[in-house]
Amino acid sequence: METVVWSKPEDQRAGTPLLVMMHGYGTDESRMVRLFEYLPAEFTFAALRAPMPIGDHYGWFLLDYFLANDFADVISVTGTVQGWINSVRGQHTSVSLMGYSQGMAMASTLLRLHPRDYAAVVGLSGFVLDNDLLALTDEFDARPPFFWGRDKADLVINEDATAYTGEWLETHTLLTARTYPGMGHAMSKAEMADVGAFLRHYVLRGGAAGA
Repeated sequence: METVVWSKPEDQRAGTPLLVMMHGYGTDESRMVRLFEYLPAEFTFAALRAPMPIGDHYGWFLLDYFLANDFADVISVTGTVQGWINSVRGQHTSVSLMGYSQGMAMASTLLRLHPRDYAAVVGLSGFVLDNDLLALTDEFDARPPFFWGRDKADLVINEDATAYTGEWLETHTLLTARTYPGMGHAMSKAEMADVGAFLRHYVLRGGAAGA
């Protein structure tokens, strides 16, 4: 990854759990950097910049209003991110994922392709890709802990995508689902408090088998 913002200097990262953070479509890593101060200080946070220019900002893969995508692009960029994670994994006690909006699609796709690699996943105001090829990989040894936060009135993620996401998460993950009325297509301090509690339970305290 060409641009990564870390929450800790390099000499303070070893032996910490890592949370890899992925922003949404048409934004950049600064959207995730702003969350560092609200999350458990025991973690090292790494906010990644997506590689595809979208106007003056960035995205992980091209996306239209209906959330349609080119699956070859999805596989290519998830391979790039997985390769980067593998290059730093050895310094950390575990790796978890956080994705906002399109970043949630990235985080959940990384989990589906590499389910044993991640302690927990956080998805914020986003979606899980509805893809027949990805569905072939959906056999987990144990349900991974997954936090899903959103506003039910979010107009950016369409109803079909939300319905599929909810069904997939209920079926395949150990789901913690929370809604935040009035938040819109965004993230909030109240949501970060819940995310922090989730990460402490499932990662710091090992609340899930195999986490």
